Amino acid sequence: MGVAQAKLDALATRIAGLSFPVEGWHGAARADALARLSAMGLPGKRDEYWRYTDPAALISAHTDPAALFDYADETMVFSGIDRLKFVFVDGVFDAAQSDDPALAGVEIVRLSQAGDADIEWARDVYGVLETRDQNPVQRPLAALATAFATEGVLIRVTGRPSKPVSLIYRQESDTSDVIFHHCIKVEEGAEITLLENGPAAARFTSVMEVDVAQGGRFHHIRAQGRAHQRRAATHVFARLAAKALFKSFTLTVNGALTRNDAVIELLGDDAVAHVAGAGVGDGAFHHDDTVFVSHQGQRCESRQVFKKVLKNGAVGVFQGKILVKAGAQKTDGYQISQALLLDEDSQFLAKPELEIYADDVKCSHGSTSGAIDDVALFYLRSRGVPLKAAQSLLVLAFLAEALGEIEDEAIAEDIRSRLEGWLARHER
Repeated sequence: MGVAQAKLDALATRIAGLSFPVEGWHGAARADALARLSAMGLPGKRDEYWRYTDPAALISAHTDPAALFDYADETMVFSGIDRLKFVFVDGVFDAAQSDDPALAGVEIVRLSQAGDADIEWARDVYGVLETRDQNPVQRPLAALATAFATEGVLIRVTGRPSKPVSLIYRQESDTSDVIFHHCIKVEEGAEITLLENGPAAARFTSVMEVDVAQGGRFHHIRAQGRAHQRRAATHVFARLAAKALFKSFTLTVNGALTRNDAVIELLGDDAVAHVAGAGVGDGAFHHDDTVFVSHQGQRCESRQVFKKVLKNGAVGVFQGKILVKAGAQKTDGYQISQALLLDEDSQFLAKPELEIYADDVKCSHGSTSGAIDDVALFYLRSRGVPLKAAQSLLVLAFLAEALGEIEDEAIAEDIRSRLEGWLARHER
């Protein structure tokens, strides 16, 4: 049996138990996604961008159980932030735990309710960015989410809302299998902060498409984990017009398997895109960040900043590419991926790439992995800092560059406190 046929067979098995929503304005986009998916099949271990991450658990017909995490004794991330909350439990909207969606400067509709609504702007976003970004690298799980998503939010930002919009994902079934699709349209000069947190499901597949118009600003902060056996494949597709800003930061704490894809297109001049992440894992932890940034406008800036802290056999993966197309002069592209290995059993696999077709650019990439600096550790110990406290300080210092990508200091401090808590629980 050839690899191609195996991928098609895997697809047939994966979608056999899924319902295909065809009603409403997004029916055509779903049908197109299913047709594209049927042509490419599901990803396999031999695919170039899956060679470091085995997709088997993400494409299997059944969902491996993931033990529920007890949050009774722990405050959830972002709890101290004033925000507009939307709560989903095993993929189903929970109105009782959610806030009234009325918020000046923003329109919000759930995907499950949008089929019969006349949402003209969403036609230009839903499935459109995902389709554009299937080339040159195919992302079948993103097409799967476009075709079969049962829930999500459609957000149109026309002003500057007074507080962030927060998507909270809760898991109550140890075998839940959830597929989401979100669309965000940031109009000219508008600005929004979107928060995401929670385990979502035993297996979670999602797509977020973000269209930022001229001068618009989009901030995205996401916290994944504490559920140790969770498996997830997430995708963020963004399209930026002139002078638009896109910033996304993801904290991943534990989880058996996480694959985060991000594809950013800087189409207009003077656009800015920053994608960053901090991943910390102990033991059965496999974390993959795969990022593709395409520069097409002039004088655009992009930053990819990814840091991972790994111990007890944890695995970190980074695959990042900067593409500078012809005519994208004065591009400023920066990429850094680093791992701190707290023992000899953990590993970090990296594939940084630059592809440049313009002659007046400034682009750089770097990737390193190593242990805690013995000299720095000795310096702290010689000044009376206990060993474990010194190690924690150095880990936080290592992650600081990624955390610095969060503009809101209150949110950044909340994330920092979560990392401190993780370090306290996992002291060497």
